[in-house]
Parts: sequence; C-alpha cells; structure tokens
Amino acid sequence: MKLILASTSPYRAEQLRRLGLEFEAQDPQVDESVLKEAGFSPENLAEVLALEKAKQVFQQNPDAIVIGADQLVSFENTILGKPGTKEHAVQQLMSMQGKTHTLITAIAVLGPDLIETHLDQTKLKMRSLDQGAIERYVEFDQPLNCAGSYKLESLGITLFEEIDSTDHSAITGIPLIALTSLLIKAGVTLP
Repeated sequence: MKLILASTSPYRAEQLRRLGLEFEAQDPQVDESVLKEAGFSPENLAEVLALEKAKQVFQQNPDAIVIGADQLVSFENTILGKPGTKEHAVQQLMSMQGKTHTLITAIAVLGPDLIETHLDQTKLKMRSLDQGAIERYVEFDQPLNCAGSYKLESLGITLFEEIDSTDHSAITGIPLIALTSLLIKAGVTLP
C-alpha cells in the first residue's frame, strides 16, 4: 500500500527515511490561519491541523496510508509558531529564556479503514541567556521555519537546561514511537 507524508517538511521526511520506509511527500495545502483563529486549545489545534493535513491528501489518494503532522509551541497561554524572520526568532527566544514551555506535536494516520491520531507533549526549560547569545544562535542555526525558533537536532540543544520527553523524536516533528505503532495498526510492514 502506498504511504504518503502530507508535509513538505524536510525534517519530517528525514525522520521517515530513518524508519526505512518508502513514501512520497505531498503538500496538503491546508489554510492553517482559519483553524488558528477558531479558538482551539494548543493541544486541540495541533491535532486538528495534523488531521486536516492528512484528510486533504487522503481525499486525493483514498487507497493510501497518509501521515499528517503538526507542531507548535505553547508558552504562557500563547501559541508560538514558525518565526519567519531572524528578528521574530530572537524575540521568541528572548521571551522564553529562563522559562519552561511545551512543544506539542500531533500526528494523524489515515487509511481506507483507519483514522488515528496521537499527541505528544515535551516540556523544555531554556537556560537564561543574553540577547547576544540568542542572536549568535539564530545567525548560526537559522531556525526560521521551526516552531519556537530552535533546532534541537543542531546547536539549539545548547539553549536548554532541561528537556522532559517520552519520545525525543517528536521534537523533530514526528513522534516515531507512536507512528510506528499506528503504521503497524494500519497494516504497514516495517523493515
């Protein structure tokens, strides 16, 4: 059965390659702004976005297994997304330094007879940093397309003093432990 990742994220594609899976990636073309304004809690928003991305691609590929994913940062009752610019990245990181936030990662797996979702939450405490250190980090790692403005798989790990996670792979964009279980349930044979 064909496996499709409903994402153009190079990070998520790399994670699936780690599992040795053959898949194709498709842009789900979901207007996230409409759902972000609907008043969902951060957890519900991540899950709804992951499911909508999977549904969009599944509608065009009803015989496939489709994986949708979404990730956002919940910090002090605010949802932080991808910063887009260096200035916004520095601003996000400055606001979080010395404090704890939650990285919320949701996945949805859809198949001909399957609709499954999973939500992963990772608590991260940033070290206290000055603006110069944060600016140097942003310049080095360029985390402009990463929720929360950091790449833990790179130099971003140096920003943190504590990480509490049940599945560290969720930090990159897909909780692989949960995904493996959902794919097996969907009938996908893993290498």
